[in-house]
Amino acid sequence: MANDIAIHVDHLSKLYKLYDKPSDRLKESLGLTRKKCYREHYALTDVSFDIGKGETVGIIGTNGAGKSTILKIITGVLNPTSGEAVVDGRISALLELGAGFNMEYTGIENVYLNGTMMGFSEEEIDARLEDILSFADIGEFASQPVKMYSSGMFVRLAFAVAINIDPEILIVDEALSVGDVFFQAKCYRKFEEFKQQGRTILFVSHDLGSITKYCDRAILLNQGRKIFEGSPKEAVDIYKKVLVHQYDPEEDGNRPGEAGNGSDGAGSGVKKSGTQEFSGDWKDSVVKNPNLIEYGEKAAEITDYAVLDENGLITNTLMKGTEFSVRMKVEFHEEIKEPIYAFTIKNLQGIEITGTNTMYEKADVQGKKAGESQEITFTQTLDLQGGEYLISLGCTGYRNGEFTVYHRLYDVCSLTVISDRNTVGYYDMNSKVTLS
Repeated sequence: MANDIAIHVDHLSKLYKLYDKPSDRLKESLGLTRKKCYREHYALTDVSFDIGKGETVGIIGTNGAGKSTILKIITGVLNPTSGEAVVDGRISALLELGAGFNMEYTGIENVYLNGTMMGFSEEEIDARLEDILSFADIGEFASQPVKMYSSGMFVRLAFAVAINIDPEILIVDEALSVGDVFFQAKCYRKFEEFKQQGRTILFVSHDLGSITKYCDRAILLNQGRKIFEGSPKEAVDIYKKVLVHQYDPEEDGNRPGEAGNGSDGAGSGVKKSGTQEFSGDWKDSVVKNPNLIEYGEKAAEITDYAVLDENGLITNTLMKGTEFSVRMKVEFHEEIKEPIYAFTIKNLQGIEITGTNTMYEKADVQGKKAGESQEITFTQTLDLQGGEYLISLGCTGYRNGEFTVYHRLYDVCSLTVISDRNTVGYYDMNSKVTLS
């Protein structure tokens, strides 16, 4: 392995045997049957990549893509079925915070226990103890058994132990979102500090904003295979396709598992521009809410809907600052003279953040007769802060002077906003700063 390489992953595969019932596993282990009693499941298939010293590399993918498996192999928690992972440097791994803690021990005793497990002497832990306790900020509870801790205090101490041992290589698996918002900010400052010191960082997260903000490169895994390696933005674009089952590995001739180098998007299966050609219902390509709330008399009915990015591609994941559209189709079962079409965006706590309708926008909406339909598209710039949101759709109007709800779909689908720069509150003011 070259001297400038911190992590070398070479044709790595991991096979799991899946048994339908425990007795099948027992029969095989005792040699009581020659019949194959299991199904093969490859968590990883022939994955290769190198991470240079001082690089920050992100790994993204859907649940079950193999992200955590590859980290566990790199850190030695799991053995590969084939291939190898070679590491040059001392690792600190934030995989399962608190693993190895003894619930009967005090916080300080667990600091020494975990430090010893990581290979540090008592003197070395003594030198780091003050920094660890200061970072965790759990006060007098440091001298109490951890079984008395709240879940927030527990993960704060576990994170503080892992982050303050001065590793050469930091491996993080969804661990930067622990504790309250203030502790999360402290974690990210530490992460920035590691980057500035030139440490090697391997970072797995569903927070795509953090991937684009912190990482030099990104690796996209899908069903255990590496399908892309290159710039974080391109990886996120392809990931958006994977999420809604629109990724086509054959689009530019690549076989599954082969990846472009990220320089021009080769191998991504993603069209760089233009509008998607829809086949079937739009909503079939959207991550829908199975527990949506639906009501209305349905004289007019919302039969289809989608969220589209700036390239006209259906997606639930959008980049802050880009243009996006909310589209819906309404079928009319009765004549309605002045329908009003609307959409709103709520946060996960149910607070309506923003929204509009065709009446507010003074759109020239025509009445519709029974059997007719209408497609409506709202297009705007996305200035929401990075995070998770829910979209609701509606068709209403006035009948004989009375407000009437024809059809509403509350929380019909999710919306993930990716941002590398969040400001205060829900919306970005897009301020321009001038110093003189």
